Amino acid sequence: MNSSTQSDDNAGQPDESTSGAPVGTPEQASEQQATAQEAPIPEPETAAPQAPEAETETQEASADDASPKSTAAPKPTASPRPVPTPAAMPRPPAGPQSAKAAPVVPAPPAYSSDLDEAAKFSRVTDDGHVFVIVEGEEFPVGQYPDATPAEALAYFVRKHDDVVSQLLLLEQRVAAHAPSTDMNKTLDHLQQLVTERIMVGDLVALQTRLDAARQEVAERQKAERKTQEENRARELAAREAIVVEAEELAAQDPATVQWKQGSNRMNELFELWKTAQKNGPRLGRSTEDGLWKRFRGARTTFDRHRRAFFSRLDADNSEAKRVKEDLISRAEALSGSTDWGQTAGEYRRLMDEWKASKRASRKDDDALWARFRAAQDVFFNARSQANEELDQEFEENLTVKEKILAEARALLPIKDLAAAKKAFEPIRDRWEAAGKVPRSAMQRMEGGMRTVEDALRGAEDEKWRRSNPETKARSNSMLTQLEDTIAELESELETARASGDDRRIKKAEEALSARRAWFETLQESAQDFE
Repeated sequence: MNSSTQSDDNAGQPDESTSGAPVGTPEQASEQQATAQEAPIPEPETAAPQAPEAETETQEASADDASPKSTAAPKPTASPRPVPTPAAMPRPPAGPQSAKAAPVVPAPPAYSSDLDEAAKFSRVTDDGHVFVIVEGEEFPVGQYPDATPAEALAYFVRKHDDVVSQLLLLEQRVAAHAPSTDMNKTLDHLQQLVTERIMVGDLVALQTRLDAARQEVAERQKAERKTQEENRARELAAREAIVVEAEELAAQDPATVQWKQGSNRMNELFELWKTAQKNGPRLGRSTEDGLWKRFRGARTTFDRHRRAFFSRLDADNSEAKRVKEDLISRAEALSGSTDWGQTAGEYRRLMDEWKASKRASRKDDDALWARFRAAQDVFFNARSQANEELDQEFEENLTVKEKILAEARALLPIKDLAAAKKAFEPIRDRWEAAGKVPRSAMQRMEGGMRTVEDALRGAEDEKWRRSNPETKARSNSMLTQLEDTIAELESELETARASGDDRRIKKAEEALSARRAWFETLQESAQDFE
């Protein structure tokens, strides 16, 4: 990872405790922030073998030198040496930088040169001085004193093989698309060893492979940067979506917000933010700080609206409870009354006030309603019990009134009004004296007696209509006028006939016919008044 990327990855996030209105837990936010800001674990560097100093190196070299005993003949093979392992490979920084985990690249087999082949690129003197030949030119490598020429050559060939082994591992990592973190550092280290020419081997071929590896690493880094940019673009879009949704929640009208669902969603967005901060690619300090300030501001606004809403709701609930407590007190004061009619009316008015009042919280409102209903039940249960007792007393009255009603109905239909009125008077008196009947039969009994009374009243009205002198006089006057009109029309008809005018004859006949029909109708009506 280059220095600029590492700087962005380590950019801190604003402390959640400064948001002012956390929907989540600030301690959790700080913990997630600390985890997300862990520095990447650097790739262990493979220690380069130290070359013996020219003219001064002794057989007291380190174990890596694997110096043979002076009495043993040198062998044309390299001695054992440390080989890079998977544990020494570059590791990705803490927190995945991509959706895929870094591939595990096994270490390649240790490279070993053939000493006869390596001898073509070297010259060894009897006193242990070793020279490497590069494109026909000799370069001093070092001295391996007190050893045979083969031993001195094998020592510096092993240094060449160690560089090739490290290069093989790097090439294998590039082929496996492993993260390119610190690959350039490894290449620089190997290049320095090749440039110093402190090894024996085909350095021209080795340099060519190093150049090719550097080109491949550059291509790999270019692809990684592209992928990183794409990941950052996706992450930026995802973070922006989280912020926009949080801002939309905060911008809603507090009176219309479903606060339970809204609060749950805001907490979910906060968890998404923490997950993205911990696991997602870094966007740069300025970008992340800007998005975080917007997100924190939206959460603060949302929480402020929520607190204000529930504060007002608590005040409304308190006022509603106060009003309904007063209604309950009035209802309980009336529950012992025996003034059934007036008290029932008072309870109806209390019920209207209850319906018009505001609702408290559901739990409080249910409890208040239960108390209000209980006070009403005391009164209405007492009234029902009293009515039942009265109904039992009125059962005998019902039997008497049933017989009286049967006598009254026997007067119908009315043929002799005077006789019917005379017979109805004692029936009415006995009806009133019989007393009340049970409530269930009251409407039926009163309706039956009212039918008889209405029949008598209707007969009286009809008799009055027929015997009314005023009406009779009007009827006689109209008959007289019609007789005079008919006489005039008969005279006009005779005159028309004499003239022979058909139009006048027809008009006179129609007028005369209409007056005669009207006259006959009035005569029939007048006979009803006789």
